[in-house]
Amino acid sequence: MSEEEVKQQNIDQELEKSEVSEESQAKSHGEILKEQICEGRKIYTLSTSSVLMSSFTAGLELGFSYMMLCSMFYFFSDYLPETSLFKIIALVYPLGFILVVLGQSILFTEQTSLLTLPVLNRKHGLGSLLRIWGLVILGNLIGGWLIAFVMLWLGPQLHIFDTETIVKIGNHVADFSLPTILVSAILAGWMMGLLSWLVTSSKDTVSRIIIIFLITATMAFAGLHHSIIGNIEVFSAYLLGPEITLGRYLWVQSTALLGNAVGGAFFVALLKYRAFVNNVS
Repeated sequence: MSEEEVKQQNIDQELEKSEVSEESQAKSHGEILKEQICEGRKIYTLSTSSVLMSSFTAGLELGFSYMMLCSMFYFFSDYLPETSLFKIIALVYPLGFILVVLGQSILFTEQTSLLTLPVLNRKHGLGSLLRIWGLVILGNLIGGWLIAFVMLWLGPQLHIFDTETIVKIGNHVADFSLPTILVSAILAGWMMGLLSWLVTSSKDTVSRIIIIFLITATMAFAGLHHSIIGNIEVFSAYLLGPEITLGRYLWVQSTALLGNAVGGAFFVALLKYRAFVNNVS
């Protein structure tokens, strides 16, 4: 047996020792890592149609965040300056994420680190990772496009927001240089990876809701680029206004996806995994 194989066997043995204790108030690093790897491996066993349907559902459900942030922006537009409006929408931004995470739909940014861990643990290959990432992204984007069309029609019909609000929000997301969007998206992916890690570490629903709210509200307040809800925001503005061209939409979207992937895979999955295995002899 090679040195690498011995090392991997030791890592697997250490993970097997990481059993969750009901008496313990907090899970250990190994317990969280083991649960994350197990959850990630379950997704790899799902059929293609199941992954697509679940990720499509996640894209749709994030539309509720979009509906609420547009509604709040529109409602307070006569009372607050625009700079303040882009901050207070952070209060309703978490809604869709709470629905997705607690409902266990497959969201790319939440699952990025989760799906990377089985590859780092040598249970799946890089090709399998890229394939399932592609399926999840496709489902999330299609769900986002569909809910964008629904909201474009429904918002003005219900008088909860208008087309001007949609264009302002989309332009606000897209109106940055690509390097800025990339670094912003890396931070957002990092935070979403930590969200997945912290949700696994918690033992009750209330704690999970608080974690989701704090992390996603922080992302919204800081204006970090999240590729899936950002897809809805920028795509909607592209459909309505000349400010965002198809090329600009595609560049913003692809840059945000790349940044989110790097943030979740490297800054969470790789670093958390290496922090564990470096203690394994």
